[in-house]
Amino acid sequence: MTSARHFLALLQSHLEGDDEQFLTIAMQAAASEARQGHGKMAQQLRELVDETRAKHGKATTKRPAGPVPFVQPRGDLANLVAVRYSDVRLSSMVLSSALDQRLHRVLVEQRQQHRLRSHGLRPRRKLLLIGPPGAGKTMTAAALAGELHMPLFTIVLDGLMTKFMGETASKLRLVFDAIAETRGVYFFDEFDAIGARRTERNDVGEIRRVLNSFLQFLEQDDSDSLIIAATNHPELLDPALHRRFDDVIEYSLPDSEIARRILENRLSTFKTKGIDWTAAVAAGAGLSHAELARAAEDAAKHAILDDRETVTDGDLTSAIAERKAAASC
Repeated sequence: MTSARHFLALLQSHLEGDDEQFLTIAMQAAASEARQGHGKMAQQLRELVDETRAKHGKATTKRPAGPVPFVQPRGDLANLVAVRYSDVRLSSMVLSSALDQRLHRVLVEQRQQHRLRSHGLRPRRKLLLIGPPGAGKTMTAAALAGELHMPLFTIVLDGLMTKFMGETASKLRLVFDAIAETRGVYFFDEFDAIGARRTERNDVGEIRRVLNSFLQFLEQDDSDSLIIAATNHPELLDPALHRRFDDVIEYSLPDSEIARRILENRLSTFKTKGIDWTAAVAAGAGLSHAELARAAEDAAKHAILDDRETVTDGDLTSAIAERKAAASC
């Protein structure tokens, strides 16, 4: 049966009028039931929670200003994950229509997973994001967490990877235990550190065991959490990883249309009538989403410190040139 601590947490959240926390704990209880082999009970709990969330659209009680209190990772897990709530939304990202559709599909399936489960189907919840640095992979993880009102757990690779035989795999098990126990978005950045090909020349037994453990844990995971892995070097990943994920989403450097939208969005609160956007976009060719955004912010800072409400063509061109020079170093 579900542990007494779940009942206590449910009662506390009910007395505090925190409906979203109540539903989150109910999902944790469902995960606990599933691990004990009580599949029918787990399914019933999940369906009730999903139906409630679908009926109300999102949390029935608005979260107060500031982060909702949640149980901070303790013990060894505290050194393996960093946790926070995200205020990022997909609407704040400049995405291609194809990428926007794929990410919204993930959200729709998550929000209406009770309908999928009623037909024996499961929502997408294991995602592999690949593409160059600064293309929006990390921001995507934050946006999905923000849209779904779930905590974002970022896996700290420095704490996970060790030189001691068997220790990394044991720590990885702790992370997947947390994934099953506490619903959230779990983000493995720089994933190639874990998922490198097992046939690489410099491969050692420990790294091979870590990858094998990850593959096993990922395949066995049946929780309600989202697992997102991201890498700048997809060519290094073991081919066996791709079929373990529900979706492999590829990011690329911005084209001219996306680049212009990034610059315009970042400077939307300033007067920009004199800017030659076509020339600015051409000057910034090859820069990532993040680098273009920073260039626009640098131009805005220059205008503010110069006591101007207008960002000039010179401000933006100079800022882009600086970013491009830094990127080529």
